[in-house]
Amino acid sequence: MTERWFMYRSVVRFSVAVAGVLALPLLVSAQGGRAAGPGAEDTRAANQLDVAGKTAEARVIFQRLIDTAPTPLAKAQAQRGMAMSYAFDGDCANTIKYEEMVIAYWVTREQAEPQNAFYQEGEMANEGARVCIDQGQLDVAEKYYRRGSELGLKEPEPKTHPKSLWDFRLTHALARLAARRGNAAEANRQLAEARRILDSDKAMAEPQERFYPYLQGYVALYLNNLDAALTHLNAAVAIQGNATDPFMQALLGMTHEKLGHADQAKAFYQKAYDLATAHNPPAAFARPFAAKKLGLSKIAETVFAR
Repeated sequence: MTERWFMYRSVVRFSVAVAGVLALPLLVSAQGGRAAGPGAEDTRAANQLDVAGKTAEARVIFQRLIDTAPTPLAKAQAQRGMAMSYAFDGDCANTIKYEEMVIAYWVTREQAEPQNAFYQEGEMANEGARVCIDQGQLDVAEKYYRRGSELGLKEPEPKTHPKSLWDFRLTHALARLAARRGNAAEANRQLAEARRILDSDKAMAEPQERFYPYLQGYVALYLNNLDAALTHLNAAVAIQGNATDPFMQALLGMTHEKLGHADQAKAFYQKAYDLATAHNPPAAFARPFAAKKLGLSKIAETVFAR
């Protein structure tokens, strides 16, 4: 769905300060942690450059890390960093290109560590899909969300990640995609299915439950049910673990903007911008998107018109 969001008349002027940036956790999840091992300092420097909107400079570092990697694992880590660097530019195609390289590394680990390898393959496909959906590349996003589920479900017994987890992730994605396509009936069907999956596996649901009200709010926003979006997104960010998610704050900014609440929208965009200091898909979207809304020209140049 394309929207023409209003721009603020007043330009917010303040310097881009980047301090204490969290590095991308290349072995477990893109949501937290710090880089470690060979090239860690260079990785942190590159991550900080991406957050500051200096993506071309960041990619020089990531390319050097790729070219000089001492092990296949280190090379895959640097390739994943490169994928996220392109995500900060809203470049779906190149993000996917480098995520594919990381998937190829984990394919080589299937015999030695099958549980982890298949999980990582699924994670990388989903990570690329997340970048693409945020940039409106819905068909590519759907392809990689489905592929991520297929790869993750190849994990052999004894499984460390249940089928219900991958089912929930895919259903969550399909609900968002349907909403972005304006298909209310399908979005609501997938929303109900996501609820059913959570209710069917309490152990899996415990850490995943916090993503359900966010899904409700996302679907409502893109279906233009703005009061419902506001209710659900406010509920989402009140949950521990969600309050510091810059993407959810950006969604609240969008909702207030569409409702004509200029001051509230501005406040949420500011919060999204300030929180977007990680090197992961939520920050890769929220940082440049919020910067554009706030009139921060340097980093705003990296955002595609939405």
